[in-house]
Amino acid sequence: MDSLLGVIVVLLAVSVGAVTAARALKLPPLVGYLTVGVVLGPNALALAPDTDVTRWLAEIGVVFLMFSIGLEFSLPKLRAMRSLVFGLGGIQVGLTLAMVASLIGLTASWHGMTWQAGVALGGALAMSSTAMVMRLAGDRGELESAHGRPVVGVLLFQDLAVVPLLVLIPALSGLTGQSDQGLGWALSMAVAKSILVLGLALLIGQRLVRPWLTLVARRKSQELFTLNVLLMTLGLALITEHAGLSLALGAFLAGMLISETEYRYQVEADVKPYRDVLMGLFFISVGMLLDFSVLVSQWMLVLLMVIGPMLFKFVVIAALARFFGISTGPSLKTGLWLCQAGEFGFVLLDPVGLNGLVPQSVLQPVQAAMVISMLIAPFIIEQSDRWILRLVRNEWFLRSLEIHRIASQTLGSDQHVIVCGFGRCGQNLAQMLDAERIAYVALDLDPQRTREAAAAGSSVVFGDAARRETLLAAGVHRASILVITYADRASAVHVIHAARQLAPALPIIVRSRDDHDLSSLRAAGATEVVPEVVEGSLMLASHALALAGVPLHRVLRRVREVRDSRYALLRGYFHGSMDDVSERSAEIMLRSYSVAATSPSVGFTVDSLRFEEIGVEMTSLRRGKERLAIDAGLMIQAHDVMVLRGTSEALAIAEELLSGNRA
Repeated sequence: MDSLLGVIVVLLAVSVGAVTAARALKLPPLVGYLTVGVVLGPNALALAPDTDVTRWLAEIGVVFLMFSIGLEFSLPKLRAMRSLVFGLGGIQVGLTLAMVASLIGLTASWHGMTWQAGVALGGALAMSSTAMVMRLAGDRGELESAHGRPVVGVLLFQDLAVVPLLVLIPALSGLTGQSDQGLGWALSMAVAKSILVLGLALLIGQRLVRPWLTLVARRKSQELFTLNVLLMTLGLALITEHAGLSLALGAFLAGMLISETEYRYQVEADVKPYRDVLMGLFFISVGMLLDFSVLVSQWMLVLLMVIGPMLFKFVVIAALARFFGISTGPSLKTGLWLCQAGEFGFVLLDPVGLNGLVPQSVLQPVQAAMVISMLIAPFIIEQSDRWILRLVRNEWFLRSLEIHRIASQTLGSDQHVIVCGFGRCGQNLAQMLDAERIAYVALDLDPQRTREAAAAGSSVVFGDAARRETLLAAGVHRASILVITYADRASAVHVIHAARQLAPALPIIVRSRDDHDLSSLRAAGATEVVPEVVEGSLMLASHALALAGVPLHRVLRRVREVRDSRYALLRGYFHGSMDDVSERSAEIMLRSYSVAATSPSVGFTVDSLRFEEIGVEMTSLRRGKERLAIDAGLMIQAHDVMVLRGTSEALAIAEELLSGNRA
């Protein structure tokens, strides 16, 4: 099938089923795309042959893959993680590249390859799959875990290393057979040309991109804005290609320029739908590289190329992580998470860019081995916890010690607050709880932060709140509330699920960046979700209204009305004699009611009181010193204190029913 439309239709049709199956098996979508490429490729069913059409689709996929990496480029993030990025990541890439280049140099007679070929293969094999690992880490809520941070650091450097390698490898492919002097001159010219092109693009681009996007945004046309983003991405890719560099390099540059503007998140939202589809087509083209005839005829070599690089990367990364002060268990897990090949390895081994630098007799087994390693990587990551606990004896001890420390903090606590995350938000909450003499235990995964905060007297311990054993040690069954103070939806969902399994009635409050995640977090089991953008806007509005001369009681009422419409738990408050009584009949308020021994409600269940029919809700019930979870089958007893929510008229009717003065 040679037509563009025919190939795209076939690939999309099969991809729908493959990605659906991958998600059902809790695997990243790219595993489904790889499988589609393997099955439909020229070496299997040949429904998507290796033609100019499929190669063009793959190239466009690479462009948007590099654009997304550039869009996520962040200088502050690099500075914050510089030791992991440039230390751990830099040494790993350098060692892998040097080792492969040295082996090729020592065995120069093998297929007639030179050290230049060794650099190309070393750069490709040094890469790990950013798309796969980041997706799995995000889904598992482990981006900020003890192994998550070094994993992110190494992947970040690998992504950055692709940029100079995209310049270096094509330049090396045209320099084989030259003298050392000619080689050095030609390589220097290639580097100088790339620096000149990139420097001009950055210098001119930084001055033009923000004003231009601002001008386009003022037209308030979503279509025009998206067209300009596409023009910038593909235009810069075309410029770098004509300059003798690569399309992918120009796309990375476009993403990096946009990442420095305030339109970054809007661009990411606009590009994401078709970016993911085009990246999927790229991974399909990667799957097509798996040649079954090579597997049959050279199975021993392919097996060696699967095991050898994965084992080497595992040992190097785990050893380096240990050297950088990471404990044994997370170090080994970091190595397991990053030992597979990566999508950028295939970009670097593009036959067009290599220009015969690596012969097909070597390139085909290498590419087949890389595809296989990416296919088995999700299963290695899934089993990494189990393997580490079996291999490392002290990991069980460290886990037990961690649980013991958490349990010792909460051993004498009852009705305490569990604070998940001890960043700025968590620390502010802890200070307010201390001021009110409310016991709490905070869980955080930053060892330095927990150490310093604990030394200062804060009740914080190192622990992963998404683990059931951690929550049990924190006394989740005895806690009065659990608060998730960091705005990470995937991690919050894991914590909510674990907490709900252990304590179904425990109130859970979750922080989010905006109200986009309200429905998903509430569906996961959150009692209330507090969007920081909404709260920030409310504070800005309240100050602005007050300074504009609006009476304070009206400002507070306006803010309360907005909150009432968003937060169920904040709807209503206990009124006092000094409160503004205007429009009180329509306002939602709270009222406590002590159940007398003569009340007709004694002996009846909450459900049988039928409060909902009169527009009243029971928010809590206190029995002695114990606050009980509201349940439809909860039996009312004498002297219980109910907290009811509703309008003043509805609450008056409820009180009459409870006192027996209403028929």
